[in-house]
Amino acid sequence: MTAVHPLSLAWITTGGTGARNYDEFADEAEISQIIADAPHSALGVEMPHRAPDSAGRTFAEALPQAVERLAAAKEAGGYRPAQDVVVAYRITDSESGDTAYGLFAMVDTDEISTSADEPGRVIRNEDVFLEKVRERVALLEATGHLLSPVLLMQTEHGAELERALAEAVETLGAPAATDTDHVGRTHEVWPIGPGDLADRLTELAGGGELVVADGNHRSLAAQTGGLERFLAVVTTPSSLAIQPYHRLVAEFSGTPADLRARLEAAGAEVEPVVDVTAEPLTAGTVLLYAEGRAVRVRLPGDEDGPVVDRLDHALVERVLFNDALGMDAGDKRIRYIGGDYPVQWLVEQVDAGVAALAVLVAPVSVEDFVQVNLARQKMPRKSTWFTPKARAGLVLAELGPVSGTTAAAATATAQDDVPARS
Repeated sequence: MTAVHPLSLAWITTGGTGARNYDEFADEAEISQIIADAPHSALGVEMPHRAPDSAGRTFAEALPQAVERLAAAKEAGGYRPAQDVVVAYRITDSESGDTAYGLFAMVDTDEISTSADEPGRVIRNEDVFLEKVRERVALLEATGHLLSPVLLMQTEHGAELERALAEAVETLGAPAATDTDHVGRTHEVWPIGPGDLADRLTELAGGGELVVADGNHRSLAAQTGGLERFLAVVTTPSSLAIQPYHRLVAEFSGTPADLRARLEAAGAEVEPVVDVTAEPLTAGTVLLYAEGRAVRVRLPGDEDGPVVDRLDHALVERVLFNDALGMDAGDKRIRYIGGDYPVQWLVEQVDAGVAALAVLVAPVSVEDFVQVNLARQKMPRKSTWFTPKARAGLVLAELGPVSGTTAAAATATAQDDVPARS
C-alpha cells in the first residue's frame, strides 16, 4: 500500500504566489524586499514578521497578518481550488536545459522514521532547530494550510517514477501554471484528477523508502501539530544535486592565530591559502576565512568509523565548533548559508564585519547521503543543500474538512478543470 495520496483540497497558483522557501535565505532583508515586491507571494504568509508592514512584531504577533495575506491572495485570484488531485511538477534550468521532476501529494505522517528502531518509509535524517518547528506548527494552525512541501527522494522506484512523470507532462498539455525562480529556473505544474494516471503515480511515488531531502522542520511540525498527512514533493535521485552548505560565525573568542593553535592542538592540519575564492572545495578538508586571511584545514576523524561520523559537516561540528570554539552547532552565533550564495558573498560578509569567520565545506555526495539515511543514521544539521528546490506557494494543501462555499467552489473547479486521467 502506498504512503502517498492525492490532496483532498488543493489550491493551485495562477501566478504571482511562488516563492523560495522560508529557510533558504541568509539575509532577512531579502525576505522583506521580496514581500514588498510581491505582496501575494507565499513568503509573506510563511514569514509574516518580515513583511514591511509587520516591522517590530514577533512571528507570533504577526500571525494574524499571515492569515490576512493568504485570504487576500485567494480573493485576488492568486489561487484556484481543486479537489482530489496529485500535481505533476517539472523544473527546467534555463542555462543547462536540465529538467527535474516531482509529484505534489500528501504523505502519511505516521510513516516518518527517525531511527533504525522506528518503523516507517519516510526517513527524516537531520537534527532540527526546535524554535523553527514551533513556528511552522503555529503557522499551519493559524492558516489551516500547508504552503511549503517537504522534498522527498524516492530511493527504490526513482527511475521509473521519473519516466512516468516525464511521459505524463508531455501528454497533459499546457501546464496549469508556470513560475520562474530567482536563478531563472522554470517551474511548471499539472493537476491530475482521479484516474489510472494518478493511481500509477502515487503507487510509484510511495512504493519504496522516501528520504527527506529538504524539509526536516516541516515534517516534524506535521508530527507535532498532529497532522495525519503532510504536503510533499516526491522526486528522484537523478533530479537532484547536492550543493555546498557553509557557515558564518558572528563572533568567537580570541584571534585567528588562537583558533589555529586550538585546531592544531586538536590534531588538525592547517595550511595557508592565498585566494580563498579560487580554492576548490574538496572532501576531507574545510576552508576558514577570517580577518582577510584563509587557511585549509584537515580535521581529524576516525577513517574506519561510520560514514556519518566521517562527513566534513560532522567534523566541523565536533572539532571546530565544539572543541576549538566551545560552541554547540545550534548556537545562534552560527548562520547556515546554502549553496545559492557564492564563496565571494561569504568573504564579503566577513570583510564587512557582519561575521567574524566563514567556514566553507564541500558538498556531501549523494551516495554518502543515501547510505547514511538507509542506515537510519542522522545527518549533521544543515549539511545538504539540495537543488533544485521545490517552490513554495505553487500548490497549497488546505487542512481539515471542506465545507461551505469553499467546498462548492472546489468541486466546481475540479470538475471543470481537472479531469480524470487514464
